[in-house]
Amino acid sequence: MTETAVSTSRPQPAVAASVRERNAPAAPPRAAKRPGGRLRALDGLRLVAALMVAAYHYGGRGGEVTDAWGTSPARQFPTLHEFFAYGCLGVQVFFVISGFVICMSGWGRPLASFFASRASRLLPAYWVAVVLVTAVFALPTVAYEAVSPSDALVNLTMLQQPLGADRVLGVCWTLWAEIRFYALFALCVVLPGANRHRVVLFCAGWTLAAAIAQAANEPLLDLVLMPEYAPFFVGGIGLYLVHRDRRDACAWGIVGVSWLIGQHHAVRELWHAPSVDAFSYRSSFGIVLVVTLGFAAVAAIALGWLQWANWRWLTVAGALTYPFYLVHEHLGWVVIHALHRGLHLASAPSFALTVASMLLLAWLLNRFVEEPLTPRLRSALSRAR
Repeated sequence: MTETAVSTSRPQPAVAASVRERNAPAAPPRAAKRPGGRLRALDGLRLVAALMVAAYHYGGRGGEVTDAWGTSPARQFPTLHEFFAYGCLGVQVFFVISGFVICMSGWGRPLASFFASRASRLLPAYWVAVVLVTAVFALPTVAYEAVSPSDALVNLTMLQQPLGADRVLGVCWTLWAEIRFYALFALCVVLPGANRHRVVLFCAGWTLAAAIAQAANEPLLDLVLMPEYAPFFVGGIGLYLVHRDRRDACAWGIVGVSWLIGQHHAVRELWHAPSVDAFSYRSSFGIVLVVTLGFAAVAAIALGWLQWANWRWLTVAGALTYPFYLVHEHLGWVVIHALHRGLHLASAPSFALTVASMLLLAWLLNRFVEEPLTPRLRSALSRAR
């Protein structure tokens, strides 16, 4: 929103001008400007969050990746594994970014267009990733077990979790959370028409309802309202309101309450007492710090403080994030096994080359799947009646 100067061809008396200035409505606050029409720093932050999750999956947890390394990642990375363990909080950072982006993309957009945008953004790379991981895991040389053909087909719907099917992609549980967020936002904000008043009510209503769901301990309410993730989505929405008007006290209140509740849920879900039987130990301070840094990074972007980060390669980084996120975990196990146990490379180069190979695969998916199919699918869904 910008101010426009009004000029006249005839000079006016100073007194009359003074009266008009006193009686004129206050000028609307300036929104933070987006360089080049795109928040490229947000693209970069997306990739940082994805790399955090990858570090967690490769070196910050036990489970199947232990088979890839041959020993526990705690032995492969004696010091770094303690830091990699915090990488799982990249998911919470993703949710804050998602709240920001979905509010921005849904503002002033009809429901059909919003649906077409979201579906065309998520589905092409997801479908190919499901087929690719299923095919690779079916190879006799791969030690990991593929899901059944029936469950693999169900995975194409993105509804495998509520339907009880095995997951082809371990990370797809976050997509299930995203879908529920999209549905809530579409029904409560996009369908009636997005405006500040409606968005604020949505944030307040969801925050209160999620707290009630937490207290009620009712599975259906938990499923719909996602109390453990709601504050991150809501916080991102609040930060988009800040992006539109940095002096919006209500928006800052939404962000503050969301941060307070979000760090509580993160600590409750991810903290445990020190134990020799646990793979790694995250301190409550460390968890709160990472959550705080995630909120602060998105806030800095919302306020325009990172406008200087306007490099074109950040747009490329943002484009690689989603396909990288989809394929990095399961296919990463295969690459780590081949490099570390097959070629006997050391842990550090195996880790680096695995990340690089997954980024290359993400580029291929973006170049040859998303770029040609996303606009076609969006156009087809927009025309549908």
